[in-house]
Amino acid sequence: MALLRSLYALTIFLSAFLLFVVEPMAAKQLLPTLGGSSAVWTTCLVFFSVMLLLGYLYAHWISTNFKPIRQAIIHVALLTAALLTLGVHVRPGPSAISYHPAVTVFRVLATVIGLPYLALSATTPLLTAWYAGSFGSDSPYRLFALSNLASLLALGSYPLLIEPGLTMRQQTGLWSGGFLLFAVLCGAIAWQGRRRVASPMPEQAALSGHPEPFWFLLALGGGMMLTAVTSHMSANIAAIPLLWLPPLALYLLTFILAFQGAWLPVRQSMLRFVLVAVASMAYLLRDIRAQLPIAVSVPLFLIALFIICFFLHGELYARRPVTAGMTRFYLVAAAGGAAGTLLVGVIAPLVFRANYDLACTLVVVALIALAATWQDGWGLRMLWMVGTIAAIVVLSTQVRQYDDDAVALMRNFYGTLRVRETHLPPQSDTDRQLLNGTIEHGAEWFAPQFLDQPLTYYATNSGLGLAMRLCCGAGPKRVGVIGLGTGTVAAYGNAGDVIRFYEINPPVERLARHWFTFLHDSGAKTDVVLGDARLSLASEPPQNFNVIVVDAFSGDAIPVHLLTREALALYRRHLRPDGIIVFHVSNQYIDLEPVVAGIAGNAGLRAVSVHSHGDEQAGLYYADWILVTANQAFLDQPEIVNNGFPTPLKAGARLWTDNYSSVFPLLKWQSR
Repeated sequence: MALLRSLYALTIFLSAFLLFVVEPMAAKQLLPTLGGSSAVWTTCLVFFSVMLLLGYLYAHWISTNFKPIRQAIIHVALLTAALLTLGVHVRPGPSAISYHPAVTVFRVLATVIGLPYLALSATTPLLTAWYAGSFGSDSPYRLFALSNLASLLALGSYPLLIEPGLTMRQQTGLWSGGFLLFAVLCGAIAWQGRRRVASPMPEQAALSGHPEPFWFLLALGGGMMLTAVTSHMSANIAAIPLLWLPPLALYLLTFILAFQGAWLPVRQSMLRFVLVAVASMAYLLRDIRAQLPIAVSVPLFLIALFIICFFLHGELYARRPVTAGMTRFYLVAAAGGAAGTLLVGVIAPLVFRANYDLACTLVVVALIALAATWQDGWGLRMLWMVGTIAAIVVLSTQVRQYDDDAVALMRNFYGTLRVRETHLPPQSDTDRQLLNGTIEHGAEWFAPQFLDQPLTYYATNSGLGLAMRLCCGAGPKRVGVIGLGTGTVAAYGNAGDVIRFYEINPPVERLARHWFTFLHDSGAKTDVVLGDARLSLASEPPQNFNVIVVDAFSGDAIPVHLLTREALALYRRHLRPDGIIVFHVSNQYIDLEPVVAGIAGNAGLRAVSVHSHGDEQAGLYYADWILVTANQAFLDQPEIVNNGFPTPLKAGARLWTDNYSSVFPLLKWQSR
């Protein structure tokens, strides 16, 4: 019996580890198609929550409708079918990418890992139900805590160990081998228990008098908190790679603690901290212009997330069925979690004009807390009533503030786009900025002396400015630009020039043409190609560009597919032999210079870095650009020699290819 218990524990641990380690693996393989947007992670989170729900639904279905022998046969058949689908690959078309990216994520993930993920997600509820039938005196909920511990280890090991040390082909190969081992172990348990006495149906179970809607609502609040905090931190606090990882890890940790029974002993004292956590988040959200230091704001949001989710999951555990009815409990809880991630990750971007997700979530959490603590007396009821009203006030304040100085505001899969118009500094007359979350993608000053002048990162002494001014002498030039923004690069266009922009987010073009003058006033012929730049370039004949500008690295999820050996080879196919590739690598949190130096050196090209200093009075920012070329005559020009230096390599840095990339070793632990 001890051996069988160990087999149950090992199988559940392995299934949960595989379940969560495949999430970043699968999402990373989608990034080349979807432009590296952080929304890929959020949408993947929604997909995995929905698949978890389907897995729990499957576990509930077979455990309540079939005898153990039939359960074993059905589950072995599912495991076999899942094994047969391993190694399937799907590449979406460009039209799906530009206009239906969330649907693309769901379709590709369902095709590639749908059945294996379904089998893995069904493991915990199904095996805990079987465990309860075999060892009725033991609490099966410790197995749920064990599965969350394995999930936590998977999330930590991927960026720290797996991604830096293994190519994508090696990762998928090892994961497939792990799934094969899991299938064998799980099949053995299923077959061993085929003569097990069927456990009572959930409908026959005594559920301690707690209505099932509470299971759904408590899990709903947790799913909304996880997704909303992740989205808010990535969009409004800091564009830090891998920032999606700590919220998910803390979310899983609260499940581990709650299902080990850690909530009930501390419930009375912790209820006060839950109220403080909600109030603290509401206070931080009251003014969208206020910005605390990252070292303060990130820990505050993470601590508040932990406390609130610990409360929600602790209350969920307190309302659990003891033995019978477990698969229904897991099913309803999974439905709540999936609904929460779906509301914030998919529906909110379609309904809201800006990122009000976290403020809305606080309103929902306050209402859930009011219902969950209703029996704890009038004092706590009054506090949560006041807390709910305060959260509603914060939400209405956010909506008003987003509209205050915005002349255009819209939201889609790729984030919240906002054109902000101010009259500061005074010398600008009118200053318009294009923002995606907190990231500025260009600005224009409308005072006569500044009109059509390249500002922000695009100064004449920047790497981009040097390349555009010095690449072709007095002759016309053809320029390809990956990333449109406000179209600032068009300010360098003269009569006879051609500047071709590649932009993955369709609304960016509409905003650039309507609210900024760079495209309209440029002397060059300009056009915009919608879709992922790499896919678009791969489908075009050679463009014979003099300059290719790669300007897509200011966001929190680095589009690594634009920085690989294969990407550089594609750029060179569209570049004249003496042409220049200009990479914009300004980033507070990740050092991309070694990556560009590595792929340039591998291709036999020179890489020269140009760091230009900012000038706030002139609207210019500190900017890092890298010039990659085989044109020695261009590099020997005095302005290049005086402003540039060889791009440094990093000891131990591996060459980025389509089969290998890792952001973690390149993180700047002390940003300037």
